[in-house]
Amino acid sequence: MHRATTVLPVTIRILLADDQESVRIGFRLILDSQPDMEVVGEAEDGRQAVELAEQLKPDVVLADIRMPRMDGLEVTRLLAGPEAAHPVRVVVVTTFGLDEYVHTALHNGACGFLLKRSGPTLLVEAVRAAMAGDTLISPSLTVSLLQHVQGARRPRAAQPLEALTERETEIARLVAKGLTNAEIGAELFISAGTAKTHIANVQRKLDVRNRVGIAAWVWGNGLAE
Repeated sequence: MHRATTVLPVTIRILLADDQESVRIGFRLILDSQPDMEVVGEAEDGRQAVELAEQLKPDVVLADIRMPRMDGLEVTRLLAGPEAAHPVRVVVVTTFGLDEYVHTALHNGACGFLLKRSGPTLLVEAVRAAMAGDTLISPSLTVSLLQHVQGARRPRAAQPLEALTERETEIARLVAKGLTNAEIGAELFISAGTAKTHIANVQRKLDVRNRVGIAAWVWGNGLAE
C-alpha cells in the first residue's frame, strides 16, 4: 500500500528594490500577506539590489526604474539579461510608463512591467506570472506597447476568429483597448473574476502568453475598434 505524498506549498522568495521606503513597506505588506510569498530582502538603490540578489538568490526581484547608483533597467540587464550567469526573474514596477522604458526593460530580460498605480491584485499576479514563466504588463500599457513593438506577430492561420465565442471576442477587443479585468467586468456587467477566466480561455485558444498577445491578435485581424 502506497502512502499518500503530501506536497508542501512552494514559497516565492521576493527581493524589493525601490529608493522609497514607503513603497517598500506597502509592497511588503501586500506580498507577505499572500500564503505563498515572502519578502526576503529590501534594497534602496540599484547596486545594493544586484548585491542582495547575488547573496539571497530570490525567485523574483521587483525593481523600480529610477534609483540611485544604478537604475532599474541596468539592474534588470545584469540580473535577467542574456549575459547573466544565474538569471533571476525581474518585474519592473514604476511610476513612469514611458515607451522606451517598457521596451528597454523587456529587451533587458524583464518578465513583467507594472505601473505602481496598478494596485495590489496586479502586483501579486505579476509575481505569480513571473514564476510561471509568463509576462504580465499593466493593461494601460498594452495598447501603447503594441503600437510600437517592431514586427508584432500576427495570429496563426490555424487560429480563426471562430475559435472564440462571441463573448470571448468581445473581451479580446476590450483587452486590446487596455482595460483591466475590473473595467472589463464593469463594461460587460460581470465580475472581475469571470473576466479573468474568459481572458485565460482566450489566451489558451489563441495560443498566446499574455494580454499583449491577445491585443496583437485583435489588431492583426482588424477587430480593434
